[in-house]
Amino acid sequence: MSEFRYTVGDGSTDVVLSRAPLSAVLAEHLSAEPATLLVADQNTIELCGGYNGPAVVLSAGEDAKQWHAVATILERALAERLTRDGRMIGVGGGVICDVTAFAASIYMRGISLTLVPTTLLAMVDAAFGGKTGINFSGYKNMVGTFYPASLLLVAPAALGGLPQREYQSGLAEVIKSAMLGDAELFGYLEREHTAVQARDQEALQAIVERSLAVKAAVVERDFSERGIRVWLNLGHTFGHALESVAGFGRYTHGEAVAWGMACALDLGVALGITERRYAARAFALIERYGFVLQVTGVQVEQLLQAMRYDKKVQSGSVRFVLQRDLGQTDVLPVGEEDVRAVLRSRIV
Repeated sequence: MSEFRYTVGDGSTDVVLSRAPLSAVLAEHLSAEPATLLVADQNTIELCGGYNGPAVVLSAGEDAKQWHAVATILERALAERLTRDGRMIGVGGGVICDVTAFAASIYMRGISLTLVPTTLLAMVDAAFGGKTGINFSGYKNMVGTFYPASLLLVAPAALGGLPQREYQSGLAEVIKSAMLGDAELFGYLEREHTAVQARDQEALQAIVERSLAVKAAVVERDFSERGIRVWLNLGHTFGHALESVAGFGRYTHGEAVAWGMACALDLGVALGITERRYAARAFALIERYGFVLQVTGVQVEQLLQAMRYDKKVQSGSVRFVLQRDLGQTDVLPVGEEDVRAVLRSRIV
């Protein structure tokens, strides 16, 4: 078991990265005291057999990332008379982590939070860093807060039973982490493709720990996304637009982000910013992990309209996270005609 403490905002997050089965990690850390409220979905509640306290069970999937789910959590917390010294515990993937953290951040102006991610996407991205959020009016993560968990329990052994499409979805964020700030992780993903795809325990430990370290290096310097934290949105301006326009659930978050990273590389090359050799290497890695980099069933103008609601819009211009080379990232405003040309090439 490895333990890390990262400074996140005004506080800190203790990360416990365990080689033990998730059931053992939960049995050791979950409290059944009256001052806790557990939040899970219909799948992950089965993992919480040792917990005897109050619980909210939400539907599985993106549909739960809505106001009604947050209201359900808040109503149960109030019914259980959870006080400001209480704690919410979210056990699940990115949706559960996001809605539980959002509810904890606004209930009585904030109570303690423990997150237990059960998917690769949540382990390397959604559960760590303090971003909370729900979808609103058809747009991805339009409503949210910054509210880090005080405790993050990560058990990569749980990934053995994850459906392949969900596991692959998380790999997109691992690739993104490597592109942003870890050349060794990038090389590891190239060399150890077989072990990563086979979910070898050592490979899982390595990619989760290194991805968390990349995100921590950014978040510790810029918690509230006033500067370099925007880099973590590499591929997300395109990807979130795809999720919104296609309908949440048609593409997984990772599939959309992988496509979005390809679009960002295309855009950088077209603008003369991104080194072609690096772009080719990144394209090869993304495709090697099974991501399809052309999409169907969406229109260019619909995607552009969704991008106009992106949180990186400033003074009427959409800013895009672009890369010059591995680990060399910038955020730049780009004209719609350039974006339109890239979108046309990535839609069939």
